[in-house]
Amino acid sequence: MNFGAYILLGLVGAAVSSCAMPQQIELVEREQRRLRADMSSLRSDLESVRASLADTRATLQETQRETRAVRERVEEMQQQVGRQLGRSTREGDQRLKQLEARLAKLDEELKAQAALLKSREEEIKRLQEAVQAGQGGRSDAGAPGAVGDGLAETEAVKQDYDAAWRLMERKDYRAAIARFKEFLKKHPKSKLAANAQYWIGEGYYALREFDQAILEFDAVRRLYPQGDKAPAALLKQGFAFAELGEKVNARLILQEVIEKYPQAPEAARAKQRLKSLES
Repeated sequence: MNFGAYILLGLVGAAVSSCAMPQQIELVEREQRRLRADMSSLRSDLESVRASLADTRATLQETQRETRAVRERVEEMQQQVGRQLGRSTREGDQRLKQLEARLAKLDEELKAQAALLKSREEEIKRLQEAVQAGQGGRSDAGAPGAVGDGLAETEAVKQDYDAAWRLMERKDYRAAIARFKEFLKKHPKSKLAANAQYWIGEGYYALREFDQAILEFDAVRRLYPQGDKAPAALLKQGFAFAELGEKVNARLILQEVIEKYPQAPEAARAKQRLKSLES
């Protein structure tokens, strides 16, 4: 090939090359524009994601604050309930201890009465026979210091009984109770023993020691069931239960007075007290 041919080929290549360059540039520019549009869209999506993430974080923080507040409230309520339960338990324990102490006291008193009952078993039998034979001592409830209907008591026995009764008249109930108890120890078989036992109960009743009064009146009922003091002792036992607020027991005792001694003055008093308890 000669030199002229080479020159011709070069000119043709240059012409072709000059025609291809604008097309390539346009293609590159379109690709750049597409890439810029994609980048813009990605930036927009990223901002949206960031905003959504911020909202989620704020919601999470708010939920955490609410959870802490609820947890604190629950703990506070648990503490309050615990304090209330503790206070209620302490009050219940205190009340239980008081009831146990009262029960222990009553048990001791019952044991003492049981011992007294045992020591008087022979006396009960003799007194019941004597009462049934019309030999029992009588002392009207309205005049409790009287010394019976011509009973063959010794002067010393009468003096001991009268000394105790004078203390009752002076309302020196403690001293009177002690003297009547001493009388029973010295003269357990006296026909005035039932009266003495009754006035021990009256002494405790006057002192408003109603638990003890109930026990003493019950001793009259048990030891001298046929004696003239039995209706009065039963009546005052019902009164003592009423004073303690034990209305059910009071009603039962008073109803017993009415049923067992319908003709006695104590029956009328029992009816009156029953009405007051029912009102």
